[in-house]
Amino acid sequence: MQLPIYMDCHATTPIDPVVWDAMLPYWTTHFGNAASRAHAFGWVAAEAVERARAQVAAAIGASVREIVFTSGATESIHLALRGALRARRARGRHVVTTAIEHKAVLGVMREFAAEGWDISIVAPRPDGIVDPEAIAAELRADTVLVAVMTANNEIGTLQPLAAIGALLGTRDILFFTDAAQAVGKVPIDVRAAQVDLLAMSAHKLYGPKGVGALYVRGGADNVHLEPSSPGGGQEHGLRSGTLNVPAIVGLGKACEVAAAQLPADAARVLELRERLRLGLQAALPDVRLNGALAPRLPGNLNLGFAGVTGESLLMQLNDIAVSPGAACDNQNAAPSHVLRAIGVPDDLARSSIRFGLGRFNSVEEVDYVIGKVTTVVQRLRATSPQRTTRAEPEEVR
Repeated sequence: MQLPIYMDCHATTPIDPVVWDAMLPYWTTHFGNAASRAHAFGWVAAEAVERARAQVAAAIGASVREIVFTSGATESIHLALRGALRARRARGRHVVTTAIEHKAVLGVMREFAAEGWDISIVAPRPDGIVDPEAIAAELRADTVLVAVMTANNEIGTLQPLAAIGALLGTRDILFFTDAAQAVGKVPIDVRAAQVDLLAMSAHKLYGPKGVGALYVRGGADNVHLEPSSPGGGQEHGLRSGTLNVPAIVGLGKACEVAAAQLPADAARVLELRERLRLGLQAALPDVRLNGALAPRLPGNLNLGFAGVTGESLLMQLNDIAVSPGAACDNQNAAPSHVLRAIGVPDDLARSSIRFGLGRFNSVEEVDYVIGKVTTVVQRLRATSPQRTTRAEPEEVR
């Protein structure tokens, strides 16, 4: 075991060595532009891109023509939401989403609300699961899109996509899901869930940063999106620009590896997560699990430690990489909007830490983290004012 220990896999993951090996030739020997169709350098690059497209499609149950490469999940989200809403604005101006979406989604919703769109935001249950009937209750004749994430980036809860998709199956309403945290971690079948648009990112599943994909059901000819950037017409005309071939190769390989290893990886990471959870809850009183234990991402553990602040805890966990919440929101002193949405009191929300375990963590690391966190929390509690918020008993959660 080496220090520091990395347990922040919801923020990013290390590149798998197998993925790195697949990418390397496309920075050196096979450096061609995939749009250069007049010579072998371009042909090799184009073949690599299409092979990666097939790998990504296979990981989510899609077809090759339904995959559009982007710079990451945020761009995929913006292309899907802005593109779909602007293309459908004559059909209606009502959208349904949830209070626990990633801020990339909620930011687009605020943008369209400012333009006069009606945005219905559905609250989750206290366990962090969105009730499909709550979505159904918000649907109207002018609803054009429903956006529900696959897995929450803070508390790891998995949403009932298939049930929501079934509600929308007979309606002319697009179904979008942000699956950045879920692809490669849990099984995803876009056909079974009746999803129209899905966003994903390579660096959340042991691939490179700066590349992602958008699934478009039936392709761009079926689900019309306004393009994000005009130009050379790459990626079905939705996202022009020279393709980042090495990164796309990495995304494809990461999807292939994740799909092949998913059952074994998920079982192993879940075992490590439960060792961590049970060890901390056995060693420390007043530890709250935020969000349902199941269904949940196998590597996610979000715990509130009553009587301390997350900031003070993180400062003393200097050899363990964990997070107070979403990596993109770590500069915000306000309590997490996700924890607030599920009813966690502000003081306990501020005491919450997100552990993100992954493919390369070990039992030895988990045991070290249990010991270190226990020692630090006990020390902080001994010197802090009397606690006013207690964690709920395990059986109540």
